[in-house]
Parts: sequence; C-alpha cells; structure tokens
Amino acid sequence: MWAFIHKLGSPKWFYGISAKLQPWFWAAAALLIVTGSLWGLAFAPADYQQGNSFRIIYVHVPAAFLAQSIFIAMAVSGLVFMVWKIKVADMAAAVMAPLGAAMTFVALFSGAVWGVPTWGTWWMWDARLTSMLILLFLYLGVIALRGAFTSRDSASRAASVLAMVGVINIPIIKYSVDWWYTLHQPASFTLTSRPAMPTEMWLPLVIMVLGFYSFFIALTLMRTRSEILRREANKRWVQDLVNGQVEEAR
Repeated sequence: MWAFIHKLGSPKWFYGISAKLQPWFWAAAALLIVTGSLWGLAFAPADYQQGNSFRIIYVHVPAAFLAQSIFIAMAVSGLVFMVWKIKVADMAAAVMAPLGAAMTFVALFSGAVWGVPTWGTWWMWDARLTSMLILLFLYLGVIALRGAFTSRDSASRAASVLAMVGVINIPIIKYSVDWWYTLHQPASFTLTSRPAMPTEMWLPLVIMVLGFYSFFIALTLMRTRSEILRREANKRWVQDLVNGQVEEAR
C-alpha cells in the first residue's frame, strides 16, 4: 500500500499511469451521461406534483454532489501536500478548483431554475442555498489565492489551508435541511434507506451521478498531466518526452 502511495507521488509515474486510465473514464463518462440523460429526460415518468420540471434533478443533483466531493478531494490533497510534500497532490488540487467552482455554479443556477415553478421564487436565503453560495466563494478564494503569490509554494500552502478550513462547510450543506427550516427538500435517496422516488426515476439519476464522477476523474487526470508537464518542464524525462513527440511529428 505504501509503495503504491509512494509511486503515486512521482510525477513521472503518475503521468504514465494516468495515460492508461484516462480513456476508460472518458468512455464511462460519455456512456453514463448519454444513457442517464436520455432515460431521465425522455423516458422517466413525470412527477405527480412537479410535472416535467422535476427533470432538472438529473443535472442539479449530480452537479451538487460533485461540487461538494471536489472540495473534499481538494482538502485531502491539500493535507497530503502539507504533510508529505507530495507535489502531484498539489497539482491535482490546483486543477480541481475550476471544475468545482463550475459545478457549484451549475448546481446553484439549476436550483434557481427549478425553484421558480416549484417554490415560486428563484432564490431564498435559507441554509442550504446560502451554504452552497459560500462554497462557490470558497472555490473562488482558492483560485484567487493560487494567483495572488509570486511564490508557487506559498500559493499552494495558502490554497491548501483555505481548502482544509473551508471543508467544514460541507457537513453544513449536507445537514442544513435537518438543522434549520428550509424550502429545500431532503435527499432524494441515500445509501442507508429506500429511495423516496420510483425506480424508473431514481435509477437514471444514479447513472447521471456516476457519469459526472467519471467525467470529473477523466478531466482531473487530463489536466493534472498538463500541469505536470508545465511544472516539470526542466526535468530530463519531460524534455525527452517532448523531444520524442517532436521527432514523431516530423
């Protein structure tokens, strides 16, 4: 186990193994998202209360799940970087932040669109919505910190600290519907209880969630590979790799 973690911390090894994994996750993402979208938007029955407006759940819920999960992954990567000085962890955290911010925005926007026909308002300052907005600001803060320092190490440490401190917002988002009064409905399904919706409605949602996570992994692998080449440009193995690609192109 420790040998694998040690290898994972090697930019050269990570660059090689991610090249093999990346196509599989891209393929899984495409298959799952297309299947889930067609099933959820075209074949799942309309909700007895919300009608067809409920179908935005197939974008809103996966985006909200992913927004929270990416921030947790950033915090864990920041901890690994701070404690064990593993550069690949910091590179991964750096490339995760823009996608996390985008997913948070998608969750907020789709939730607002959903709220108009469902609640009669596009926004309300309740606990769930406010804590998700705070998550967006945290993502923007992490991105800003990485560009605010001339020293890359200082920027990485500052961004890692903010991610580790900001992760306390994740359980607030999750349990806000239980702790405070909110218009937001409880979780549609959990791992410990039977889903509140019919199988033909929640199964495509599960497929979409898996598709979004596959997309996240594939994109993170791809962008981390690019970040490795950028940061390790002076290393011999990167120069040999680039020279080899140039020779093949001739």
